[in-house]
Amino acid sequence: MNGTAFSLFVIIILITLIITYWASKRNKSTSQFYVAGGSITGWQNGLAIAGDYMSAASFLGIAGAIALNGFSGFFFSIGYLVAYLVVLLLVAEPLRNLGKYTMADMIASRFNVKAIRSTAALSTITISTFYMIAQLVGAGAIIKLLLDIEYTTSIIIIGILMTIYVVAGGMLATTWVQIVKAVLLMFGTIALAIMVLAHFHFNPVEMFNQVEAKLGEEMIAPPPPTTIAAGLDSLSLNMALVFGTAGLPHILIRFLSVPDAVTARKSVVIATWLIGVFYLLTPCLGYGAAYFVGKEVIMAENKAGNLAAPLLGQHLGGDFFLAFISAVAFATILAVVAGLVISAASAFAHDFYSNVLRHGQATEKEQMRAARWASIGISIVSILLALGARNFNVSFLVSLAFCVAASANLPVILLTIFWKRFNTKGAITGMLTGLISSVGLILLSGNVMEQAIFPLKNPALISIPLGFLACYLGTVLSGGSTPEEQRKHTEILVKAHTGIKQTG
Repeated sequence: MNGTAFSLFVIIILITLIITYWASKRNKSTSQFYVAGGSITGWQNGLAIAGDYMSAASFLGIAGAIALNGFSGFFFSIGYLVAYLVVLLLVAEPLRNLGKYTMADMIASRFNVKAIRSTAALSTITISTFYMIAQLVGAGAIIKLLLDIEYTTSIIIIGILMTIYVVAGGMLATTWVQIVKAVLLMFGTIALAIMVLAHFHFNPVEMFNQVEAKLGEEMIAPPPPTTIAAGLDSLSLNMALVFGTAGLPHILIRFLSVPDAVTARKSVVIATWLIGVFYLLTPCLGYGAAYFVGKEVIMAENKAGNLAAPLLGQHLGGDFFLAFISAVAFATILAVVAGLVISAASAFAHDFYSNVLRHGQATEKEQMRAARWASIGISIVSILLALGARNFNVSFLVSLAFCVAASANLPVILLTIFWKRFNTKGAITGMLTGLISSVGLILLSGNVMEQAIFPLKNPALISIPLGFLACYLGTVLSGGSTPEEQRKHTEILVKAHTGIKQTG
C-alpha cells in the first residue's frame, strides 16, 4: 500500500515540479511573478479559480463534516457555492478594472496613502495564514494515513514544496498547478460519487432513505437549533461563507491575472459551474462515508473526520483507489497553499515593501527578492501554526478565514466602489476593526479557550456588521470625503464598471 501511494504522490510532485521549472523560465519580472503578466485566458483562469477554491476544506473537510454531523455539514457546501454569486455580481469586474497586482491596488486607486497599503497587506497576510493552516492540517493527516510519516514531518514536506512552487514559478506555475489539480479533483469526486450512487441504483432519494434507516433521521434532516446560541452560530457560519469569498486575497488576485474585465467575468462563470457540480456531489461523499465506512472508523483515523473521503475510496475501490483519492487531495493542498503563499507574498513585497518602505522606488530585482523572502517567511509561520491545529476539522478552520475576509476586506471593497462619501480614515478604521474584532473574537471563543468568553464558534454575525459600522463611523466622524475625493469616486465608479478611464 505504501508503495502504491508513494508512487502516485511522486508522480504528482514530479508533474508540478516540471510545471514550476517551465514557468520559472518565464518568471522574469514582477508582473510575471504577481499575476502571470495578465496573460491567463478565461477558461484557464476559471479552472484555476475552481482549483484554488475547491481546497482541502472542500474535499476533506466537508465530506468529514457531513459524515459525522449529517445535513449540518452540508451548510458548508451551500455557503461556498452561493458565495460565488456575490463575487460575480459585485467584485470580479471592478477589481479587474481597478487593480494591478493586489487587492490593495484597487483600494489605493481611490485612497493612495501608505496606511491603506500597510493595513491591506496585514489583512491579506492574516487571512492567507488562517487559510493555509487548514490546508496543512489536511496534508498532514493524508500523508500520515498513507505513508505513515509523522504529522510534523508531513507538514514540513508540504511547506518546502509550496515554497519551491512560488519562489521559482510565481503566478504562472501556481495557475497551472491549480488547473492540473482541478481536473484531477473533479475526476476523483465524480468517480467516487458514481461508485456511491451505484450501490443505490443511481437514485439519490434511495441513498437518503437508506442512510436515514441505518444512521437515523438526524443525519438527513437540518437539525433544529437546541439553543439560541446554536441558531445564531449557524447563521454566523453561513454569513462568513457567503460573504467571505469576495474578500479572500488568493481568490481576488486571480482576477488580476487575466487581460480584461470580460475575461474575468467569463472565468467566474466557468468556475461557478465547476464548483457547483463539485459541491452538489459532496453529500454523496459524506453520506457514503458514513454509510459504508462508519463514523467510528472515520473518527478513529482522524477525530475531525478529515479522512472520510479517502477511507470511502478505500472501501469502494480498494487500496489503489484510496491512494488515488489521497493523491488528489494532496495535489489539492499543494495547489491551494501555493496560491495562498503568492497572494500573501505579493501583499508584502508590492504593497508594504515597495510602496511603503521604499516609497515606490524599489527596482524590479529588489521587489522580486522581497517577494521570494516573504514567501519563505510566510511558509515557516504557517507551518509552525499548523503543528498546533491537527485536531481541527479543516473546513471549520477555513470558515474562520472566511470570517476574517468578510469582516476586514469586503466592507472596504464595496464602499470604495459604491459610496461617494467614503474616505481614507473610514477605509483604515473599517479594515482594522473588522480584522481585530474577527481575530479577537475567534481567540475568545471555544475554538481556542476551554472556557469560552465569546459564545459563538464563528463570530461573523458580530464582526461583519462591525466592519461596515466602523467604515461608516470613521468616515462620518472625520468629516466625510473632500471634493477632490468625491471627484475621484466618480472616476472610480466609471472605471470599475466599464474599464474606461475618464479624462478632463
